[in-house]
Amino acid sequence: MNLTHPLLDADGDKLHEECGIFGVIGAPEAAAACALGLHALQHRGQEAVGITSFDGAEFFTRRGLGHVADNFASGESIAELPGTMAVGHVRYSTTGGAGLRNVQPLYADLASGGFAVAHNGNISNAVHLRRDLVQRGAIFQSTSDTEVIIHLVATSRFKAILDKLVDALRLVEGAYALIVTTPHGMIACRDPLGIRPLVMGRLGDAKVFASETVAFDMVGAEFERQVEPGEFIEVGFDGTIRSHRPFGNVAPRPCIFEHVYFSRPDSVFNDRSVYESRKQIGVELAREAPVEADLVVPVPDSGVPAAIGYSQQSGIPFELGIIRSHYVGRTFIQPSDGARHAGVKRKHNANRKLVEGKRIILIDDSIVRGTTSMKIVQMMRDAGATEIHFRVASPPTGHGCYYGVDTPERSKLLAGRMDVAAMCDFIHADSLAFVSIDGLYRAVGLAKRDSACPQYCDACFTGDYPTSLTDLAERRQADAQLSFPVNKVA
Repeated sequence: MNLTHPLLDADGDKLHEECGIFGVIGAPEAAAACALGLHALQHRGQEAVGITSFDGAEFFTRRGLGHVADNFASGESIAELPGTMAVGHVRYSTTGGAGLRNVQPLYADLASGGFAVAHNGNISNAVHLRRDLVQRGAIFQSTSDTEVIIHLVATSRFKAILDKLVDALRLVEGAYALIVTTPHGMIACRDPLGIRPLVMGRLGDAKVFASETVAFDMVGAEFERQVEPGEFIEVGFDGTIRSHRPFGNVAPRPCIFEHVYFSRPDSVFNDRSVYESRKQIGVELAREAPVEADLVVPVPDSGVPAAIGYSQQSGIPFELGIIRSHYVGRTFIQPSDGARHAGVKRKHNANRKLVEGKRIILIDDSIVRGTTSMKIVQMMRDAGATEIHFRVASPPTGHGCYYGVDTPERSKLLAGRMDVAAMCDFIHADSLAFVSIDGLYRAVGLAKRDSACPQYCDACFTGDYPTSLTDLAERRQADAQLSFPVNKVA
């Protein structure tokens, strides 16, 4: 992740995970398996990709901008990455963060040997730590908070690489799922709260780690279990596996938005089918916010499972009233403001003959800024829908995320500055409703949200952040000091 403020996608109206990671040790062609696993995680990061391999003597790295297929489709590219161990990363770029210097895995030659790391998450005190490291003489090559981890490992006084890594991570706050490769093997770990996902599997005699189980399906690996919150798993080249819990037992807080949007629906997250969770969210929505209508229409593709659940619970027919084009990329050339504002029509088109004269219920996964929702509502009105009722398969997103998800400032989040009635007016719908926070928890298999000890990280909905936010607090303090009125001397 980068230390600069992140951007949304080209429409500015979707939340995105900023990366996905994959690692394999003990496979004859580790880099090829890694590239295939990253392909399954492409939805978690579409701007850049990198793989670092180890052949028992040397580390090899290949990184590039664009999709996995743009960089690792040829046999020649894989041939540049020999060895039985490899780690890979896909990412979204952020403000000031585009370019190869921030593409992971990051690699460094430490006193203990080569060290490559792929990181999913965000260190919420990285600016504070970086400032201290620079004052002590550290020289940074990127704007990534992942490089802070490397410097902390390099300056640790412990001898063993695992002890160095644990020592470094004791100093950081925030979220991390890491896959590290060294001349001694691979280490995979999650932060004590388990905010970001990481799972372990088996590919023949090889061990594999990934952000999502769907990556195992792609490479033909067998899912074994998740890496537990706060767990460090060491895998040696001889196949030995050691598990360590240096932080003790802490009540976990995995990101609930994985169920809502981030993970692929064919993945398993926190021991639950993501598809089933999303469908159940639709069921809860239908119970909490029923309305008379003729059709249930998903906003493709992320609204489809919830729309199926809503339809099944309400008895209102499910129909594809919006057709999505899968051939519009984020780098589409936009020659004019008019073309830019027409972006939603390039991605979505109303199924006019189906929706004309109908009362429809639109189902989407979330509303961020509200601009896309407004355009979709207008598109359906232009297609002849007589009533448009908008239902959202998550609570209002009114707070920013500081754990590895790119969200705008709260003032730019529609739910951060409006109540539901005002949001409904803004998107020009006939009605608007969100699933409740307790409804979301019921959909993922819990009775309700325990406000005293929430079972998930849901800060984007509730503002209840599970860790300190040092960099944010220091930035706000600095802004307050700059804006503090100064008495002028006559």
